[in-house]
Amino acid sequence: MLPLSDGLRARNFPFVNTALIVANFAVWIFYELPHLNSSIYHASFYPCAVDNACHAPEPWGVSWITAMFLHGSWDHILGNMLFLFIFGKNVEDAFGPLRYLGFYFAGGFVAMMTQTMMTLLAGTAADARVPNLGASGAIAAVMGAYMILYPSSRVTTLVLIFPVKIPAWYFLGAWFLYQLVEANFGLFSASANGGGVAFFAHVGGFIFGVLVAIGLTSSGRVRPQDYDTALGVPV
Repeated sequence: MLPLSDGLRARNFPFVNTALIVANFAVWIFYELPHLNSSIYHASFYPCAVDNACHAPEPWGVSWITAMFLHGSWDHILGNMLFLFIFGKNVEDAFGPLRYLGFYFAGGFVAMMTQTMMTLLAGTAADARVPNLGASGAIAAVMGAYMILYPSSRVTTLVLIFPVKIPAWYFLGAWFLYQLVEANFGLFSASANGGGVAFFAHVGGFIFGVLVAIGLTSSGRVRPQDYDTALGVPV
């Protein structure tokens, strides 16, 4: 299922979310495309660096950040940025710019560490040397928070070739279930990262987003905007 829109306009312009999207595209176009293989090699995150089983090009304490802005193909970055564009703006609207920025990076860190833990525990030495990259772990955290904040919004999504509106809780819940199943399947396959996709990063990021959103809303620190569900505008 490919999301096209959530029909909800943010009350304020999403400066941080927009800046993150611009930064990802800038890294892709100006840093990666000229020398894709060497860029991925130097700025990716390597799980084996965490337990000192290998010497990575950059310290893992730095590379978990740089890896969040790397992508492996046009499909990779376009898909990630579409999800971030649709779901990020309203999470920023609820969290506020600074809290959202901190949440995004914290989600990326938790996602990367979740994938690393599972790779080191269940994978091979070769798996631990595979470069990890992409914004999807942080975006998964955003999606988890969105499901708690705006469960009743209607996500327009392509099912085959037909646009269909479905509740956000169903769309995001189905997405998470797929990641969870694939992650566990990856434990019993030849690769701990599920055949090239860091499914455990998606699972860890999503759960982190759900827990943070529940904690912030229950404490009264964050309150999602009220929307006219028919018009998709703040009320």
